[in-house]
Amino acid sequence: MSQPKLHVKTGDLVMVIAGKDKGKKGRILKAFPKKQRVLVEGVNLVKKHVRPSPDNPQGGIITVEAPIHVSNVMPIDPKTGQPTRVGYKILENGKKVRIAKKSGAVLD
Repeated sequence: MSQPKLHVKTGDLVMVIAGKDKGKKGRILKAFPKKQRVLVEGVNLVKKHVRPSPDNPQGGIITVEAPIHVSNVMPIDPKTGQPTRVGYKILENGKKVRIAKKSGAVLD
């Protein structure tokens, strides 16, 4: 069974289009294709209880980002700055790239 394909990649600037963080923008820190989820910087912050450890001798409650479903994010168009759908195009040199549907700008 092949791995599912996502319309976004690590490092993409995305906007959240649904959920409690709707309208927020951030960079994708990590993608989980098998679970269809992405970790977006500064989005879906949750409180996590941590035990005292050598890194964190105090322990306590910390705030971390949790993954959100990939269907709730859209890449930002580099030309317009608006969220856009993703298309694919093969360049003259034979390379397949992702393009923004709104402006036709290359996302890769």
